[in-house]
Formats: sequence, C-alpha cells, structure tokens
Amino acid sequence: MKYYLIAGEASGDLHAANLMKALKEQDPKADFRFWGGDLMQEAGGEMVVHYKELAVMGFWEVLASAFKLLKYLKKCKQDIAAYQPDALILVDYSGFNLRIAPFAKKLGVKVHFYIAPKVWAWNESRVQKLKKYVDELYVIFPFEVDFFEKKHQLPVHYEGNPLIDQIITRKPLDEKTFRKTYQLSEKPIIALLPGSRKQEIKHMLPVMLKMLPLFPNYEFVVGGAPNKDKEFYLSFMQGRNIPVIFDKTYDLLSLSYAALVTSGTATLETALFKVPQIVCYKSSVASYKIAKYLVRNIEYISLVNLVMNKEVVKELIQNNFNKSNLETELTNILDKKHRIEIFSAYMELENKLGNSGVSQRIAQKIIQKS
Repeated sequence: MKYYLIAGEASGDLHAANLMKALKEQDPKADFRFWGGDLMQEAGGEMVVHYKELAVMGFWEVLASAFKLLKYLKKCKQDIAAYQPDALILVDYSGFNLRIAPFAKKLGVKVHFYIAPKVWAWNESRVQKLKKYVDELYVIFPFEVDFFEKKHQLPVHYEGNPLIDQIITRKPLDEKTFRKTYQLSEKPIIALLPGSRKQEIKHMLPVMLKMLPLFPNYEFVVGGAPNKDKEFYLSFMQGRNIPVIFDKTYDLLSLSYAALVTSGTATLETALFKVPQIVCYKSSVASYKIAKYLVRNIEYISLVNLVMNKEVVKELIQNNFNKSNLETELTNILDKKHRIEIFSAYMELENKLGNSGVSQRIAQKIIQKS
C-alpha cells in the first residue's frame, strides 16, 4: 500500500519513524511519502518537507506565521492529490493536520490520526471535526479513552504509549565511554532540556543556566535540539564552558541524576528514565495570555501529572519559572526522601502506559482498516 505521513516536530518524527518500520515489517510493499524529519528519512521513502521548516511555537507566533503555513497547506494538499495514497497517517501536529484531514476525506483517502489532538485540554469542539473527517483515531494516554469514548462517543484505539518501546527496551549505556566522549566530569549530571524550538530555548535556557553557580557539585549538561547548532546555545552561556550534547537525549537522561525539562513529550521521557525533574514552561506574554484563556479543562501541563491525575513533578509556569523558585525546587528533588516518592510514582506511571510493541499493534490496525 501507499502511505502518506505528516509529522510536524521532533516527537512526531520519532513516533512516525517507528510506525513506518512496523508497517514495513507487516507490509513489505509499503511505499512512503511524508512530511517529517531525519528519523523518518532513515526509515525510507520520499520526504517532501522537513519538519524544521514548519516549527512554530505559541499562539501569537502561529498567527504571525499564518501566511507561511497557508502556503505549506496548499502544497501539502496538492502533493497528496498527486500521490493518491491508500492511507493518510496524521501524526500529532493538530493545527496543521486537522486542516488536511477534510481535504483527504473528500478525496476518498482513508484518514488515520495517530496521537490524537489534545482536545481534552482546549477547543473541545474539535471533537466534532475528528468525528466527521477522521476514520481511525489512535490515542496514547489511558485517560483519553474515557474522554473520547465515554464523553463524546467517539471510538478510539489505545495500544499503549509508543515511548515505552523507545525507552524500556534500550540497551544499557557505557557511562565511562559517554563521559569520556563528551569530556564530562565525574560529578552527578543535571540535564537541561530547554525544548526544541527557538522561542522555547530563548525563554527557558537563560533561567536554567542560573542554577550552575548555585549547585557546584553537579555537572550541568544541555540536551541540544537536532535542528539547532552549537553557536545558538553558546550565545546564552556568557563564555562559560557548558557541555551541549546533540541527538543523545536518551543517553543523557539514562545517566542523569535530575533534570530541568521544558513541558512537552520530554517530561514523560524523563519520567520513564526515572529521573526526578522540574517541569518548566514560559512563552511570550501574548501567547501565554491566549493559552491561559483557551486552556481551561486541565489542572496540569506536564504529561506526567496528567496521566497520574496528581502532582508527581513540580511545574513552574510563566512568572513562577524564575531563579528563586527553580533553586528551591531543584534542592527538593536532590533530597533523598523526596526522590524515593518520585521513583514510586514513576513506577506507577509506567504501568499505566502499557506494554511494549505499541508501534507494531498500531501498524496492524492501520493495515486492517485501510
């Protein structure tokens, strides 16, 4: 079969690449055309646009980039029409993908939405659009089943969370070699994960870096985004020699003692590596005000707390994300007693997210339903 996939950011690239591999295993004649990233490229097929060209953060920033996105929407629709796929697989990135779904549905293409839009957080009315234009909806959090099926009578597929496959099944890392390769000291590592988008990093990293002189017994290491270069990160460091490691976030987390993490998929990844963390989020004033107005249905912003339906990890949001609060909370998660409580909650979280083999089970469903 012919599959057309659209992923608009790094996490989508990861999950889509694993799904492509699983589809190939079950459909040897699978042909792929996609919008995505390097991992999808490695899985095979024809890339149309790299996700880094689409990366925009925040409501205000999206508005400012509206004309650019409209141009890409037009290009995407024309490309789908020319390719005539048997199945369209929309991977997260709902702002773009929910505009593509009606077009594909009208063409008669089977529409699969993998990693359902977060309509449980804001703009719940979009559920009606999912009902109308999406043939099969795949969710990755257990609470989403109740939301879609019980509240909105929209059948969904839940096969577990795909991060389980990525993290739980990894081979152990050679710590000595890793430290030597990246010239790290023997101090315990605190990972700084300021996000993957330029706007995120600008808001997060300067505050995170203020922790260095306050915790001299720890090695702070920045997890660099694959679509950014080292010079960009160095511009925030004021001449200090702080390691920046690219494309090795999982390796970094596997050796980390604690982490400061920008809200998003990375919070769940950090939890699955059993690393105590502080979840951070800050955007432009305009974007934050709009987001606060729109997002009224949820109590937490981190996936860890959402899945657990309680505060497992501390969230520092907007004005609360400052040097003083960050120092206090980092001190807390370095305390042994507090860490034991976090580890216990992380084990419960892992159990809620299901068993390995998620991509294979979803691939099977897509083939059966297309």
